[in-house]
Amino acid sequence: MTVRRAGRAWLVAGGAFGVCVSFVALLVVGTYSAAAGLIGGAGSGKNGTVALAKGSVPALYQGLVQRWGNLCPAINPALLAAQLYQESGWNPRAVSSADARGIAQFIPSTWAGHGVDGDGDGDRDIWDPMDAIPSAASYDCELAGYVKNVPGDPANNMLAAYNAGAYRVIKHGGVPPISETRNYVRIIRSLEKSFARPVGRVDPSRQAAGAIHYAQGKLGTPYLWGGTGTAAQNGRFDCSGLTQAAYESVGIDLPRVANDQYNAGPHPSRDELLPGDLVFFSDDLTNSRAIRHVGIYVGGGYMIDAPRTGAVIRFDRIDTPDYFGATRVTAEGAAALPTHPPQA
Repeated sequence: MTVRRAGRAWLVAGGAFGVCVSFVALLVVGTYSAAAGLIGGAGSGKNGTVALAKGSVPALYQGLVQRWGNLCPAINPALLAAQLYQESGWNPRAVSSADARGIAQFIPSTWAGHGVDGDGDGDRDIWDPMDAIPSAASYDCELAGYVKNVPGDPANNMLAAYNAGAYRVIKHGGVPPISETRNYVRIIRSLEKSFARPVGRVDPSRQAAGAIHYAQGKLGTPYLWGGTGTAAQNGRFDCSGLTQAAYESVGIDLPRVANDQYNAGPHPSRDELLPGDLVFFSDDLTNSRAIRHVGIYVGGGYMIDAPRTGAVIRFDRIDTPDYFGATRVTAEGAAALPTHPPQA
């Protein structure tokens, strides 16, 4: 769940409610129909040209990721960002059950041989992102060098070497037939699309209409902090509970909180929004981890959202100073999201 959003004026009252519903429904139908003609994708471009999606990397680390993500041809900033998010959720004090430490989740023995002094201050600190992020990029490139003559995608082979060891990648002539390794490669490459700024139009979501239909059916339902729509909660929701349930209704499992839902797919620009896109709001427009509100875009500058305690699920405008950005949810992107990042 996320911090509830500051109140905005309710769009309609009394008998005007039905008029507003009809008006926005027309917007949904017209805009969604137009979406069928869009063609494009969220390509990441060639190495050296990949830009990070707005706010996808916390501002404190964005420069590091952009710089070190171009260290060698096998990686790019979005791929490096996806690794770090998958490993720690950007938590510099994270510790796993295997004693992997810090934002890049290095095991101390691996750090001893591969950690670098990224900030040039004379030490190599596993807990310092200024050292750990450059070390992650350096280690990736080192592994890429070991498997550079292996057939297949260099980034996939590098990630497989990171997970299973370079020897297995060389032995099998590519990503080895190990389910854990193949899943690791798939997850990182899927998340990469969320961290890369799209270079063209983003494909429409096939599940969008169903998610909107679900949310429309909840209009007028009272807000509940922590609500996920259970019977014990009388079918009430908070903002991210509503969006989670809407996409669950079409077979896509989103994380519980809004700032993780932001990574469930590529990020269309404001003028490329289509019905079904998730739209996000934050007081810090440089950091997706600070997102505190989410709604489902329905067209015409409106969303359906569960805004705050004392309000009901309703239509609201999205063009406010705290508008952060949008995500076009994909099944692949949602499935790649980590459910329980390591805790400090």
